Amino acid sequence: MATATSLKVRELAGSGVVLAARPLHALMAAPSLLFLVTLAVMLFRPPDLQFYSLDRVAFALLVFIVLLRALLLRHLPRVVGRVTWPMLGLLLLALAGVLAHPNDSQTWSLFAAKWVVPFTLFHLAGLVFDDDTTRRRFETFLLVVLAYLVFTAIASLAGATALIFPRYILDESLGIHADRARGPFLQAVANGVTLNLLGLLALNSFRRGRLRGVVAAAFLLALPVAILATRTRAVWLSFAGSVLGLLLVSSNSRLRRANFALAGVGALALLLAVGLGGVSSSLGDRLEDRSPVEYRMVVYEAGWQMFLDKPLTGWNAGSMQLELQKRISGFHQDAFFMHNTYLEILAEHGLLGMALYAWVVIGLFRVGRKQGTPEGLSNSSFLDEQFRSLWPILVIVYLVNASFVVMTYQFVNGLLFTLAGMLAAQNRRAEAGGDVLAS
Repeated sequence: MATATSLKVRELAGSGVVLAARPLHALMAAPSLLFLVTLAVMLFRPPDLQFYSLDRVAFALLVFIVLLRALLLRHLPRVVGRVTWPMLGLLLLALAGVLAHPNDSQTWSLFAAKWVVPFTLFHLAGLVFDDDTTRRRFETFLLVVLAYLVFTAIASLAGATALIFPRYILDESLGIHADRARGPFLQAVANGVTLNLLGLLALNSFRRGRLRGVVAAAFLLALPVAILATRTRAVWLSFAGSVLGLLLVSSNSRLRRANFALAGVGALALLLAVGLGGVSSSLGDRLEDRSPVEYRMVVYEAGWQMFLDKPLTGWNAGSMQLELQKRISGFHQDAFFMHNTYLEILAEHGLLGMALYAWVVIGLFRVGRKQGTPEGLSNSSFLDEQFRSLWPILVIVYLVNASFVVMTYQFVNGLLFTLAGMLAAQNRRAEAGGDVLAS
Protein backbone atom coordinates (compact mmCIF):
# COMPACT_ATOMS: atom_id res chain seq x y z
CA MET A 1 0.00 0.00 0.00
CA ALA A 2 2.85 2.37 0.95
CA THR A 3 4.67 1.55 -2.27
CA ALA A 4 1.56 2.27 -4.36
CA THR A 5 1.06 5.56 -2.54
CA SER A 6 4.67 6.65 -3.07
CA LEU A 7 4.43 5.80 -6.78
CA LYS A 8 1.28 7.90 -7.07
CA VAL A 9 2.98 10.80 -5.31
CA ARG A 10 5.92 10.55 -7.71
CA GLU A 11 3.61 10.49 -10.72
CA LEU A 12 1.78 13.57 -9.46
CA ALA A 13 5.08 15.35 -8.81
CA GLY A 14 6.32 14.43 -12.27
CA SER A 15 3.11 15.71 -13.84
CA GLY A 16 3.45 18.94 -11.88
CA VAL A 17 7.00 19.46 -13.13
CA VAL A 18 5.90 18.82 -16.72
CA LEU A 19 3.01 21.28 -16.40
CA ALA A 20 5.27 23.92 -14.85
CA ALA A 21 7.87 23.47 -17.58
CA ARG A 22 5.42 23.89 -20.47
CA PRO A 23 5.24 27.71 -20.30
CA LEU A 24 9.03 27.83 -20.03
CA HIS A 25 9.36 25.59 -23.07
CA ALA A 26 6.88 27.71 -25.02
CA LEU A 27 8.86 30.88 -24.27
CA MET A 28 12.15 29.25 -25.25
CA ALA A 29 10.57 28.04 -28.49
CA ALA A 30 9.68 31.61 -29.54
CA PRO A 31 12.07 34.07 -27.84
CA SER A 32 11.55 36.61 -30.62
CA LEU A 33 7.93 37.09 -29.53
CA LEU A 34 9.04 37.70 -25.94
CA PHE A 35 11.66 40.17 -27.22
CA LEU A 36 9.02 42.11 -29.14
CA VAL A 37 6.62 42.10 -26.19
CA THR A 38 9.41 43.54 -24.05
CA LEU A 39 10.06 46.31 -26.57
CA ALA A 40 6.33 47.05 -26.73
CA VAL A 41 6.14 47.39 -22.95
CA MET A 42 9.19 49.67 -22.99
CA LEU A 43 7.48 51.86 -25.58
CA PHE A 44 4.81 52.76 -23.02
CA ARG A 45 7.18 53.35 -20.10
CA PRO A 46 8.22 57.04 -19.80
CA PRO A 47 11.74 57.28 -18.35
CA ASP A 48 11.32 59.93 -15.65
CA LEU A 49 8.03 58.83 -14.09
CA GLN A 50 7.02 56.40 -11.38
CA PHE A 51 4.97 54.12 -13.62
CA TYR A 52 4.25 50.43 -13.46
CA SER A 53 7.28 48.08 -13.40
CA LEU A 54 5.97 45.66 -16.02
CA ASP A 55 8.84 46.63 -18.31
CA ARG A 56 11.39 45.46 -15.73
CA VAL A 57 9.57 42.15 -15.27
CA ALA A 58 9.43 41.58 -19.04
CA PHE A 59 13.10 42.55 -19.42
CA ALA A 60 14.24 40.18 -16.65
CA LEU A 61 12.14 37.35 -18.10
CA LEU A 62 13.60 37.97 -21.56
CA VAL A 63 17.17 37.82 -20.27
CA PHE A 64 16.45 34.62 -18.31
CA ILE A 65 14.72 32.83 -21.21
CA VAL A 66 17.27 33.79 -23.88
CA LEU A 67 20.28 32.89 -21.74
CA LEU A 68 18.69 29.59 -20.65
CA ARG A 69 17.97 28.76 -24.28
CA ALA A 70 21.52 29.74 -25.24
CA LEU A 71 22.96 27.47 -22.55
CA LEU A 72 20.88 24.54 -23.73
CA LEU A 73 21.86 25.13 -27.37
CA ARG A 74 25.44 26.05 -26.46
CA HIS A 75 25.22 29.34 -28.34
CA LEU A 76 26.34 31.90 -25.78
CA PRO A 77 26.59 35.65 -26.50
CA ARG A 78 29.85 36.69 -28.09
CA VAL A 79 31.89 39.69 -27.05
CA VAL A 80 32.05 42.39 -29.74
CA GLY A 81 35.14 44.31 -28.70
CA ARG A 82 34.45 47.50 -30.58
CA VAL A 83 31.08 47.87 -28.85
CA THR A 84 30.99 45.58 -25.81
CA TRP A 85 33.99 46.90 -23.89
CA PRO A 86 33.21 50.65 -24.05
CA MET A 87 29.54 49.99 -23.28
CA LEU A 88 30.55 47.87 -20.31
CA GLY A 89 32.89 50.63 -19.14
CA LEU A 90 30.09 53.21 -19.31
CA LEU A 91 27.72 50.85 -17.54
CA LEU A 92 30.19 50.38 -14.67
CA LEU A 93 30.87 54.12 -14.42
CA ALA A 94 27.15 54.84 -14.25
CA LEU A 95 26.62 52.02 -11.74
CA ALA A 96 29.22 53.54 -9.40
CA GLY A 97 27.30 56.82 -9.48
CA VAL A 98 23.96 55.13 -8.84
CA LEU A 99 25.35 53.16 -5.91
CA ALA A 100 26.25 56.45 -4.26
CA HIS A 101 22.48 57.05 -3.94
CA PRO A 102 21.05 53.52 -3.88
CA ASN A 103 17.61 54.50 -2.54
CA ASP A 104 16.66 56.74 -5.47
CA SER A 105 14.37 54.61 -7.66
CA GLN A 106 14.28 57.16 -10.47
CA THR A 107 18.07 57.12 -10.75
CA TRP A 108 17.99 53.33 -11.06
CA SER A 109 15.30 53.59 -13.74
CA LEU A 110 17.34 56.07 -15.80
CA PHE A 111 20.47 53.94 -15.35
CA ALA A 112 18.62 50.94 -16.76
CA ALA A 113 17.18 52.89 -19.70
CA LYS A 114 20.47 54.53 -20.70
CA TRP A 115 22.97 51.73 -20.17
CA VAL A 116 21.58 48.34 -19.08
CA VAL A 117 18.85 48.01 -21.73
CA PRO A 118 20.98 48.88 -24.80
CA PHE A 119 23.94 46.81 -23.56
CA THR A 120 21.78 43.76 -22.94
CA LEU A 121 19.61 43.96 -26.05
CA PHE A 122 22.70 44.44 -28.23
CA HIS A 123 24.03 41.08 -27.06
CA LEU A 124 20.71 39.24 -27.04
CA ALA A 125 19.54 40.41 -30.49
CA GLY A 126 21.89 38.14 -32.40
CA LEU A 127 20.74 35.13 -30.38
CA VAL A 128 17.05 35.85 -30.93
CA PHE A 129 16.80 37.20 -34.49
CA ASP A 130 18.99 34.60 -36.15
CA ASP A 131 17.02 33.79 -39.29
CA ASP A 132 14.82 35.43 -41.93
CA THR A 133 11.60 34.44 -40.15
CA THR A 134 12.45 36.14 -36.86
CA ARG A 135 13.88 39.19 -38.59
CA ARG A 136 10.73 39.49 -40.69
CA ARG A 137 8.72 39.32 -37.46
CA PHE A 138 10.85 42.13 -36.04
CA GLU A 139 10.31 44.24 -39.17
CA THR A 140 6.53 43.73 -38.95
CA PHE A 141 6.58 44.88 -35.33
CA LEU A 142 8.45 48.06 -36.28
CA LEU A 143 5.96 48.86 -39.04
CA VAL A 144 3.05 48.41 -36.61
CA VAL A 145 4.71 50.71 -34.07
CA LEU A 146 5.32 53.30 -36.80
CA ALA A 147 1.66 53.17 -37.83
CA TYR A 148 0.59 53.70 -34.22
CA LEU A 149 2.97 56.64 -33.65
CA VAL A 150 1.98 58.30 -36.94
CA PHE A 151 -1.72 57.92 -36.18
CA THR A 152 -1.27 59.32 -32.66
CA ALA A 153 0.78 62.28 -33.93
CA ILE A 154 -1.76 63.23 -36.60
CA ALA A 155 -4.61 62.86 -34.10
CA SER A 156 -2.74 65.22 -31.79
CA LEU A 157 -2.21 67.76 -34.59
CA ALA A 158 -5.88 67.59 -35.57
CA GLY A 159 -7.04 67.93 -31.97
CA ALA A 160 -8.78 64.54 -32.08
CA THR A 161 -7.83 63.72 -28.51
CA ALA A 162 -10.53 61.04 -28.23
CA LEU A 163 -8.44 58.89 -30.60
CA ILE A 164 -5.23 59.11 -28.57
CA PHE A 165 -4.30 56.06 -26.53
CA PRO A 166 -3.12 55.55 -23.83
CA ARG A 167 -4.80 58.48 -22.13
CA TYR A 168 -1.79 59.45 -20.02
CA ILE A 169 -0.33 61.04 -23.17
CA LEU A 170 -2.87 63.85 -22.72
CA ASP A 171 -2.05 64.42 -19.04
CA GLU A 172 -0.39 67.84 -18.81
CA SER A 173 0.99 67.05 -15.35
CA LEU A 174 3.16 64.27 -16.80
CA GLY A 175 6.29 64.86 -18.85
CA ILE A 176 6.62 67.91 -21.09
CA HIS A 177 5.32 69.19 -24.44
CA ALA A 178 1.67 68.36 -23.75
CA ASP A 179 0.72 70.75 -26.58
CA ARG A 180 2.66 68.74 -29.19
CA ALA A 181 2.64 65.25 -30.67
CA ARG A 182 4.77 63.65 -27.97
CA GLY A 183 3.37 60.11 -28.09
CA PRO A 184 3.89 57.65 -25.23
CA PHE A 185 7.38 59.10 -24.63
CA LEU A 186 5.86 62.30 -23.21
CA GLN A 187 8.59 64.24 -24.98
CA ALA A 188 8.35 65.59 -28.53
CA VAL A 189 12.00 65.09 -29.55
CA ALA A 190 11.94 61.44 -28.43
CA ASN A 191 8.74 60.89 -30.40
CA GLY A 192 10.25 62.65 -33.41
CA VAL A 193 13.50 60.67 -33.45
CA THR A 194 11.52 57.44 -33.20
CA LEU A 195 9.28 58.47 -36.09
CA ASN A 196 12.39 59.36 -38.08
CA LEU A 197 14.20 56.08 -37.39
CA LEU A 198 11.14 53.92 -38.03
CA GLY A 199 10.34 55.95 -41.15
CA LEU A 200 13.78 55.18 -42.57
CA LEU A 201 13.30 51.50 -41.78
CA ALA A 202 9.90 51.62 -43.51
CA LEU A 203 11.61 53.10 -46.58
CA ASN A 204 13.92 50.09 -46.53
CA SER A 205 10.81 47.86 -46.43
CA PHE A 206 9.39 49.79 -49.38
CA ARG A 207 12.63 49.32 -51.33
CA ARG A 208 12.43 45.56 -50.88
CA GLY A 209 8.75 45.40 -51.78
CA ARG A 210 7.64 44.45 -48.28
CA LEU A 211 5.68 47.70 -48.01
CA ARG A 212 3.62 48.41 -51.12
CA GLY A 213 0.25 49.39 -52.52
CA VAL A 214 -2.21 51.40 -50.47
CA VAL A 215 -0.25 50.87 -47.27
CA ALA A 216 2.91 52.31 -48.84
CA ALA A 217 0.98 55.29 -50.23
CA ALA A 218 -0.56 55.98 -46.81
CA PHE A 219 2.88 55.85 -45.23
CA LEU A 220 4.35 58.33 -47.74
CA LEU A 221 1.47 60.72 -47.15
CA ALA A 222 1.24 60.45 -43.37
CA LEU A 223 4.85 60.36 -42.15
CA PRO A 224 5.79 63.97 -43.07
CA VAL A 225 2.57 65.20 -41.44
CA ALA A 226 3.40 63.26 -38.26
CA ILE A 227 6.89 64.78 -38.23
CA LEU A 228 5.36 68.22 -38.65
CA ALA A 229 2.99 67.49 -35.75
CA THR A 230 5.89 67.21 -33.28
CA ARG A 231 6.32 70.99 -33.66
CA THR A 232 9.99 70.56 -32.87
CA ARG A 233 12.65 72.27 -34.96
CA ALA A 234 15.34 69.69 -34.22
CA VAL A 235 13.06 66.91 -35.43
CA TRP A 236 12.15 68.80 -38.61
CA LEU A 237 15.81 69.44 -39.47
CA SER A 238 16.81 65.87 -38.65
CA PHE A 239 14.07 64.44 -40.85
CA ALA A 240 14.91 66.74 -43.77
CA GLY A 241 18.59 65.86 -43.41
CA SER A 242 17.92 62.11 -43.34
CA VAL A 243 15.77 62.29 -46.49
CA LEU A 244 18.46 64.32 -48.25
CA GLY A 245 21.19 61.98 -47.03
CA LEU A 246 19.34 58.93 -48.29
CA LEU A 247 18.93 60.59 -51.68
CA LEU A 248 22.69 61.10 -51.83
CA VAL A 249 23.81 57.62 -50.76
CA SER A 250 21.15 55.42 -52.34
CA SER A 251 21.38 54.19 -55.91
CA ASN A 252 18.07 52.31 -55.74
CA SER A 253 15.55 53.99 -58.06
CA ARG A 254 12.54 52.79 -56.06
CA LEU A 255 13.98 54.24 -52.87
CA ARG A 256 14.88 57.53 -54.54
CA ARG A 257 11.33 57.93 -55.83
CA ALA A 258 9.99 57.33 -52.34
CA ASN A 259 12.35 59.96 -50.94
CA PHE A 260 11.25 62.50 -53.52
CA ALA A 261 7.64 61.71 -52.62
CA LEU A 262 8.35 62.23 -48.90
CA ALA A 263 10.06 65.55 -49.62
CA GLY A 264 7.17 66.67 -51.82
CA VAL A 265 4.50 65.66 -49.31
CA GLY A 266 6.42 67.37 -46.52
CA ALA A 267 6.66 70.62 -48.47
CA LEU A 268 2.97 70.44 -49.40
CA ALA A 269 1.98 69.74 -45.78
CA LEU A 270 3.94 72.77 -44.65
CA LEU A 271 2.27 74.97 -47.27
CA LEU A 272 -1.18 73.74 -46.27
CA ALA A 273 -0.36 74.33 -42.61
CA VAL A 274 0.62 77.90 -43.40
CA GLY A 275 -2.72 78.35 -45.15
CA LEU A 276 -4.68 77.12 -42.12
CA GLY A 277 -4.98 79.78 -39.46
CA GLY A 278 -4.84 77.76 -36.23
CA VAL A 279 -2.20 75.30 -37.39
CA SER A 280 0.02 77.91 -39.01
CA SER A 281 -0.21 80.07 -35.91
CA SER A 282 1.03 77.26 -33.66
CA LEU A 283 3.80 76.30 -36.08
CA GLY A 284 4.82 79.92 -36.44
CA ASP A 285 4.92 80.29 -32.68
CA ARG A 286 7.27 77.33 -32.50
CA LEU A 287 9.58 78.82 -35.13
CA GLU A 288 9.69 82.18 -33.34
CA ASP A 289 9.70 80.90 -29.76
CA ARG A 290 13.07 81.69 -28.18
CA SER A 291 12.28 80.73 -24.58
CA PRO A 292 13.42 77.09 -25.02
CA VAL A 293 16.67 78.35 -26.55
CA GLU A 294 17.27 80.73 -23.66
CA TYR A 295 16.55 77.99 -21.12
CA ARG A 296 18.85 75.53 -22.88
CA MET A 297 21.68 78.05 -23.01
CA VAL A 298 21.44 78.54 -19.25
CA VAL A 299 21.42 74.78 -18.66
CA TYR A 300 24.27 74.23 -21.11
CA GLU A 301 26.37 76.89 -19.38
CA ALA A 302 25.73 75.32 -15.98
CA GLY A 303 26.54 71.86 -17.30
CA TRP A 304 29.74 73.05 -18.95
CA GLN A 305 30.89 74.69 -15.73
CA MET A 306 30.17 71.46 -13.86
CA PHE A 307 32.40 69.62 -16.34
CA LEU A 308 35.19 72.19 -15.93
CA ASP A 309 35.00 71.80 -12.15
CA LYS A 310 35.45 68.00 -12.40
CA PRO A 311 36.81 67.28 -15.90
CA LEU A 312 38.25 63.84 -15.16
CA THR A 313 35.82 62.10 -12.83
CA GLY A 314 32.62 64.09 -13.29
CA TRP A 315 29.65 64.25 -10.93
CA ASN A 316 27.76 61.07 -10.14
CA ALA A 317 24.15 60.62 -11.23
CA GLY A 318 22.76 61.26 -7.77
CA SER A 319 24.54 64.63 -7.45
CA MET A 320 23.74 65.95 -10.94
CA GLN A 321 20.23 67.23 -10.20
CA LEU A 322 21.14 68.96 -6.92
CA GLU A 323 24.17 70.62 -8.47
CA LEU A 324 22.18 71.88 -11.46
CA GLN A 325 19.54 73.37 -9.16
CA LYS A 326 22.25 75.25 -7.27
CA ARG A 327 23.75 76.71 -10.44
CA ILE A 328 20.57 77.72 -12.31
CA SER A 329 18.51 80.77 -11.37
CA GLY A 330 15.66 82.61 -13.06
CA PHE A 331 13.74 79.45 -13.99
CA HIS A 332 11.21 77.87 -11.66
CA GLN A 333 11.08 74.14 -12.33
CA ASP A 334 10.85 71.04 -10.19
CA ALA A 335 13.81 69.46 -11.99
CA PHE A 336 16.48 70.49 -14.47
CA PHE A 337 17.89 68.34 -17.27
CA MET A 338 20.86 68.84 -19.59
CA HIS A 339 18.87 68.36 -22.82
CA ASN A 340 22.10 67.16 -24.42
CA THR A 341 23.41 63.60 -24.16
CA TYR A 342 27.05 64.56 -24.71
CA LEU A 343 27.09 67.39 -22.18
CA GLU A 344 25.45 65.15 -19.60
CA ILE A 345 28.09 62.45 -20.14
CA LEU A 346 30.86 65.04 -19.77
CA ALA A 347 29.35 66.47 -16.59
CA GLU A 348 28.44 63.10 -15.08
CA HIS A 349 31.42 60.93 -16.13
CA GLY A 350 34.08 63.40 -17.26
CA LEU A 351 36.52 62.88 -20.12
CA LEU A 352 36.76 59.15 -19.46
CA GLY A 353 33.03 58.73 -20.00
CA MET A 354 33.11 60.84 -23.16
CA ALA A 355 36.03 58.80 -24.55
CA LEU A 356 34.12 55.57 -23.90
CA TYR A 357 30.98 56.97 -25.54
CA ALA A 358 32.99 58.05 -28.61
CA TRP A 359 34.36 54.49 -28.76
CA VAL A 360 30.79 53.14 -28.72
CA VAL A 361 29.76 55.49 -31.54
CA ILE A 362 32.71 54.42 -33.69
CA GLY A 363 31.77 50.80 -32.99
CA LEU A 364 28.18 51.45 -34.09
CA PHE A 365 29.35 52.79 -37.42
CA ARG A 366 31.78 49.90 -37.88
CA VAL A 367 29.21 47.14 -37.36
CA GLY A 368 27.38 48.48 -40.40
CA ARG A 369 30.33 48.25 -42.76
CA LYS A 370 29.81 45.91 -45.68
CA GLN A 371 31.11 42.47 -44.73
CA GLY A 372 29.74 40.27 -47.48
CA THR A 373 26.49 38.35 -47.38
CA PRO A 374 26.41 35.23 -45.17
CA GLU A 375 25.01 32.01 -46.54
CA GLY A 376 21.26 31.68 -46.33
CA LEU A 377 20.62 35.44 -46.38
CA SER A 378 18.36 36.30 -49.30
CA ASN A 379 18.37 39.61 -51.16
CA SER A 380 14.89 40.29 -49.80
CA SER A 381 16.00 39.88 -46.18
CA PHE A 382 15.44 42.70 -43.71
CA LEU A 383 19.21 43.08 -43.25
CA ASP A 384 20.28 42.63 -46.85
CA GLU A 385 23.43 44.21 -48.26
CA GLN A 386 21.73 47.50 -49.21
CA PHE A 387 20.51 47.97 -45.64
CA ARG A 388 24.10 48.74 -44.68
CA SER A 389 23.99 51.91 -46.79
CA LEU A 390 21.06 53.02 -44.64
CA TRP A 391 22.69 52.16 -41.32
CA PRO A 392 25.03 55.22 -41.05
CA ILE A 393 22.04 57.51 -41.59
CA LEU A 394 20.14 55.78 -38.79
CA VAL A 395 23.08 56.27 -36.44
CA ILE A 396 23.49 59.93 -37.46
CA VAL A 397 19.78 60.63 -36.88
CA TYR A 398 20.14 59.18 -33.38
CA LEU A 399 23.30 61.18 -32.67
CA VAL A 400 21.92 64.48 -34.00
CA ASN A 401 18.80 64.21 -31.87
CA ALA A 402 20.96 63.28 -28.87
CA SER A 403 22.26 66.86 -29.11
CA PHE A 404 18.79 68.13 -28.14
CA VAL A 405 17.68 65.54 -25.60
CA VAL A 406 19.30 63.10 -23.19
CA MET A 407 18.67 59.64 -24.60
CA THR A 408 16.98 58.14 -21.55
CA TYR A 409 14.28 56.50 -23.67
CA GLN A 410 14.74 52.77 -23.42
CA PHE A 411 12.65 51.98 -26.51
CA VAL A 412 14.78 54.31 -28.67
CA ASN A 413 18.02 52.96 -27.22
CA GLY A 414 16.74 49.40 -27.43
CA LEU A 415 15.73 49.84 -31.08
CA LEU A 416 19.10 51.17 -32.24
CA PHE A 417 21.21 48.68 -30.28
CA THR A 418 19.01 45.75 -31.26
CA LEU A 419 19.65 46.57 -34.90
CA ALA A 420 23.36 46.96 -34.15
CA GLY A 421 23.40 43.58 -32.42
CA MET A 422 21.69 41.94 -35.39
CA LEU A 423 24.28 43.46 -37.75
CA ALA A 424 27.16 42.36 -35.51
CA ALA A 425 25.81 38.79 -35.45
CA GLN A 426 25.40 38.85 -39.22
CA ASN A 427 29.03 39.99 -39.55
CA ARG A 428 30.17 36.99 -37.51
CA ARG A 429 28.16 34.64 -39.69
CA ALA A 430 29.69 36.16 -42.80
CA GLU A 431 33.20 35.81 -41.35
CA ALA A 432 32.46 32.19 -40.43
CA GLY A 433 31.06 31.41 -43.86
CA GLY A 434 27.54 30.95 -42.54
CA ASP A 435 28.53 27.88 -40.50
CA VAL A 436 28.09 29.49 -37.10
CA LEU A 437 24.79 30.66 -35.70
CA ALA A 438 24.44 34.28 -34.64
CA SER A 439 25.32 34.92 -31.07
